[in-house]
Amino acid sequence: IAMTAQPHGLLIDTTQCVGCGSCVDACLEAHGATGDASEITGLSAKSRTALVQHEDVWRRQLCMHCVNPSCASVCPVEALRKTPEGPVVYDESRCLGCRYCMQACPFGVPTYQWLSAKPAVVKCDFCVDRQARGEPTACAAACPAGATTFGVREELIREAHERIDQSPDVYLPHVYGEHEIGGTSVLFLSAVPFEKLGFPMGLGDE
Repeated sequence: IAMTAQPHGLLIDTTQCVGCGSCVDACLEAHGATGDASEITGLSAKSRTALVQHEDVWRRQLCMHCVNPSCASVCPVEALRKTPEGPVVYDESRCLGCRYCMQACPFGVPTYQWLSAKPAVVKCDFCVDRQARGEPTACAAACPAGATTFGVREELIREAHERIDQSPDVYLPHVYGEHEIGGTSVLFLSAVPFEKLGFPMGLGDE
């Protein structure tokens, strides 16, 4: 089944995340990696997503799948490319190991397999194979609290603004990723300032 060309995304509501780690475990399993969420403290050559706690709020770390990804723009061999469906995908067979993508990413996402004899760049692939089958990302499917929602990006943006309008006392009036650096496919809602959660600010947001 071919993927629809309608850009998809994730809406991550930090007010609903309970820090259970189901998303991290599902990601590890989906990519054939060993271990569990209790061992993951950040993005690494093994973990494509992580949960980081800031006081009493949990924040997901993962590739933001930018609408206009700087990692793909600096790659000299097109090992990274943006697909019409949303994912920024990586072709290990084309990679030169220059690591320009790691320097270019404003979110510090790509990691490198430094200890591998044949190292490659590692990052969230937005479960591109699952999307091709019409399935949500593994993290969204596994979330028991509804903190991670998969869907069409524009619909998720509308959903995010509806939540803000319906509960203005709960949410900041800001959908992170709607405009930052031209927009990202991964969107966040929060009750506390995003900079306090470690999000980079001033990235060309409107």
